[in-house]
Amino acid sequence: MVEIVLFSVFLVLLFLGVPVAFSMGLSAFAAILVGNGVNALFPTSGIMYASLSSETLLAIPFFILAGVIMEMTGISGRLIELADKCVGHRKSGIALTTILAALLFSSISGSGPATVAALGAILIPALAKHGYSKRHSASLVASAGEMGIVLPPSIAFIVFAVVASDYERVSIGRLFMAGVVPGVLLAIAFYLVARYLPREGEKMKQNAARHTDKALGRVGGKLLTGRSKNDTTPAEPVVEEPSAPAGAGSGKVSKQPYASGGVPTVTAVNDAIMTLEDITPEDVSIGNRKTRAPWPEIGRAFLRAIPGLLVPVIILGGIYGGIFTPTESAAVAAVYALIVGLFVTRELKFRDIFKVFTTAGIQSSRIMIIIAAASLFAYVITRYRIASVAADAILSLTDNVVLIILLINLILLIAGMFLDAISAFYLFVPIFVPVLLELDVSITTIGVMMTVNLALGLVTPPVGLDLFVAAGIAKIPFGEAVKGIWPFLGAGIVVLMLITFVPWLSNGLPDLLGL
Repeated sequence: MVEIVLFSVFLVLLFLGVPVAFSMGLSAFAAILVGNGVNALFPTSGIMYASLSSETLLAIPFFILAGVIMEMTGISGRLIELADKCVGHRKSGIALTTILAALLFSSISGSGPATVAALGAILIPALAKHGYSKRHSASLVASAGEMGIVLPPSIAFIVFAVVASDYERVSIGRLFMAGVVPGVLLAIAFYLVARYLPREGEKMKQNAARHTDKALGRVGGKLLTGRSKNDTTPAEPVVEEPSAPAGAGSGKVSKQPYASGGVPTVTAVNDAIMTLEDITPEDVSIGNRKTRAPWPEIGRAFLRAIPGLLVPVIILGGIYGGIFTPTESAAVAAVYALIVGLFVTRELKFRDIFKVFTTAGIQSSRIMIIIAAASLFAYVITRYRIASVAADAILSLTDNVVLIILLINLILLIAGMFLDAISAFYLFVPIFVPVLLELDVSITTIGVMMTVNLALGLVTPPVGLDLFVAAGIAKIPFGEAVKGIWPFLGAGIVVLMLITFVPWLSNGLPDLLGL
């Protein structure tokens, strides 16, 4: 009876649009009330408080603070500049630039939506300029954002380590390193999909060439100045405000220099395909070269990106060097980011500190509320032996290990359509971890498999938070973005299957490093 009340109330509240945290908390209250009466509700506050008092979870607000500071100091633009200088000249260079920039920023933010928000405003218009449809541009950036919770430092791995510790302990450092190979595999898969996506026809290319000439100061392919024809440096004259095509919504382009050095923030018009009319000349150079950038340019871009690139070095180097714990590394990263923003790049002003801490505090409180409510939900699942019954039921379905693992993956993929990773961990770890351990699956592989599953949920309708963020940046309906996500989702599922059935992909690097 308790399990029926728990899950039925949870599902009803979820489909009524009640936030996940409140749905889990209220359904747990209802189940306890039915199971043991009103008096059994009194210990619930202590259970929720105890779930937040873990020293390990203290790393979460510090990692969030470091990510917020880095985002507000224009680090994303610097990383895009470095990625473009390194790989922008290659075939589908703009797609490869997107993937590489997402890899770099994911190692700072630890969050999928944060990665999409930081990179999308620059890269979605640039992808569209190179012939990708709006929906495919948004889908690529949203998919690249999945790496935010797979690559270290991943908030999802921290939560998994805490929740799974009741069944088998696993260090956060091992999970961090276990996410590297799967993260790179996702990057490769998404790039391969982007390379073979259809682009717009000859008319789009002609429009792009015409607008490139205009942005670079050329008329009919001839320069207005004495520069080389292959010079892609934006022209000096003042740029006119671009006008939207007939029948399209209005588009606005920020004329303020981007904090990272000349990459503008773009709001695209509402037509089906964006052209160079939607972006400023400073953005023309992204992925627009046919040859590799000169080494001095790469060197300058690298120097500009060093403040951001040092963040994962400090975090991972400190952890694996035994200098400090994951929680201490998060605090050090936050202090370092603050010092860099205030005194090195000087793009963070003292008047911005209140906004930084307020933003980080709001984001952290959202996660902590979810953890508190989800911990009560997990307590009910364990206290009333719901997890044990569900585990026995799964094992009784078949003796085929492969089928059981595939079933668990399917359930997680479906859950990811509606739940965030943190809620899903508290809901499914008590059920699935004992089953998978019984099948001799290592705890590291379980953590990576579940995290990648739930990362795919970030782009899966009807929720798909990464996809919502990307669709908002591209100014297209969510349904339009969904149409473009399927190739990337299919590629992600292929990687998921590899991770699930080739344990070395998640265990090899940590074992090699002796973690």
